[in-house]
Amino acid sequence: MYDVIVIGDGPAGITAALYAKRRNLNVCIISKRESGLKKAEKIENFYGFPDGISGEELYNNGIKQAQKLKIENIIDEVVELKFSGNFEIETVNSKYEAKAVILATGVNRNVPQIKGIQQFEGKGISYCAICDAFFYKGKDVAVLGSGNYAIHEAEQLKPIVKSVTILTNGEQIIENRNIDVSVMKKPIREFRGDSKIKEIEFEDSSVKQINGVFIALSIASSNDLARTLGARIENNHIVVNSNMETTVPRVICMWRLYRRTITN
Repeated sequence: MYDVIVIGDGPAGITAALYAKRRNLNVCIISKRESGLKKAEKIENFYGFPDGISGEELYNNGIKQAQKLKIENIIDEVVELKFSGNFEIETVNSKYEAKAVILATGVNRNVPQIKGIQQFEGKGISYCAICDAFFYKGKDVAVLGSGNYAIHEAEQLKPIVKSVTILTNGEQIIENRNIDVSVMKKPIREFRGDSKIKEIEFEDSSVKQINGVFIALSIASSNDLARTLGARIENNHIVVNSNMETTVPRVICMWRLYRRTITN
């Protein structure tokens, strides 16, 4: 049992873990070591680096700083977050428990550029299997994605819906996972319907009838994990108070605090 688990190891996550550790809390960081910061060629508007610094070097410095304080850093992918008195964090390889959780994975920028996505959001397009699975009981649904997060969402839906199909949209499904649902790898042209989504048209002009589509691209973002707990989301942002506390007790959105700090 940890006092705090930080999900994400970018600047926001590492900063949160450092402060927690210095308060003598039993803290752990869980991440995939896949920060967007590493893609930045050079950062020149960050305090303390007059000659600039590469994103990868800044990221690695943060990891070293956490290691120096002997903060445990588990390299894994979080696929689910539950609350039952304490927080249960499920990863691809294990499960962990904590008294509090800090979300620091940032916002998922990988928005699918498929016609119909925005039109049918809330009308058959969903971003949370745990939240919305009940509404598709006995119906045919699909999960858009090709990674562990998509596979996990499909597994959550299976006991409730009539059928689940993973749509990879031309991507290769992640290897080394046993998948007991159908997979379609064809690129998608469009989602169609009237008041609700009804069908998927693929680039080869074939059509699949569908009642709902769950978007699960890349890895679970802070928003995705917050949704599973019932935290309030508005305009694709987690709603927080002045202390960056979400509407769920003991869940803090550190990414929002970090972004606010560096933009002021």
